[in-house]
Amino acid sequence: MLAPPWLPVPPSGYGGVESVISLITGELVERGHDVTLFAAPGSLSAAAVCHVLPEAHPDEIERALYEADHVARVFAFLDQAADRGLAFDIVHDHCGFTGVAMADRIDVPMVHTLHGPFTPGTGQFYQEHGHKALLVAISEAQRSSAPEGVAVASVVPNPVDLDDWPFEPYKQDYLVWLGRMHETKGPHRAIQAAREAGCPLVLAGPVQPGQEAFFRESVAPHIDGKAVRYVGEIGGKVKADLLAGARALLMPIRWNEPFGMVMVEALACGTPVISFDEGAACEVVRDGVTGFLVKDEAAMAEAVSAVHSLDARDCRADVAARFGVERVTAAYEHLYRATAMVSNGPPLSSALVAEVLEGPAA
Repeated sequence: MLAPPWLPVPPSGYGGVESVISLITGELVERGHDVTLFAAPGSLSAAAVCHVLPEAHPDEIERALYEADHVARVFAFLDQAADRGLAFDIVHDHCGFTGVAMADRIDVPMVHTLHGPFTPGTGQFYQEHGHKALLVAISEAQRSSAPEGVAVASVVPNPVDLDDWPFEPYKQDYLVWLGRMHETKGPHRAIQAAREAGCPLVLAGPVQPGQEAFFRESVAPHIDGKAVRYVGEIGGKVKADLLAGARALLMPIRWNEPFGMVMVEALACGTPVISFDEGAACEVVRDGVTGFLVKDEAAMAEAVSAVHSLDARDCRADVAARFGVERVTAAYEHLYRATAMVSNGPPLSSALVAEVLEGPAA
């Protein structure tokens, strides 16, 4: 399991990819697999943990220097293991791009989870290098946005462990928004919707490098400690309690969100989600059952008054059925087996693996 080099697994605060890796890795070990987790220093897991870099790089996310160094050292480790007769069967890569670009350098087949959106730049990258690994989307919306010539073998959503998220059927009056302080994530739109709904809003999440001006100009002026509170980056029990107690989670996104892990986490707590109908939101939120899909801030404010008609138990049950860690890990097991079958025969390709996946699940 190849994690990015930026943050420990699991993360102490923000870190959706690292949380996903932690859940899948732990469940694979629980199911009897021999797993080595290559991750940033400070990582903890039931799997064997290997730190190939001397330190984590939380303030230098997506710096090519550290990602390339991290992946190259892992690949050298894989070569050494093979030379000792201990070859790995599968590499499951969650890094940005270096692993995929250099996947043809190693003999181990690679499964690569697409954690980010397809953009003009990343689209060109995957058109050139995507055939070197088995690409897995985290939503149908993400897969459907793949550019021409990029084959995505399967869709496997991100998992949630319900034991990590307390179920709370009795809600307080506040609304919550949680994410990176980026314009596409919409904290300023959440502020407008909450104001129109007449409900207090709690904002949570990091201000990452490059987001300072947006936060200063579009968010900070509205923070008064009453109608709008900002609690910074949070994690663990603090995050879980905040989501569990909220009347609803607001997701006023204006981009092709590949998944939206915070929506699943809120629903696991029995907290409905009100989201703009963009990206994967329509796959996560069941309109009128676990939340509402709306078009703008005015409709979002109107939907706040209707969340009392939703059943918190339905929110949690729906998440358990579709995104539970056991179900997601079983899907990856099936994908690993299909990849191994294909890699021992014809040239590895997403199309061939997709054909194998159409057969009965192992």
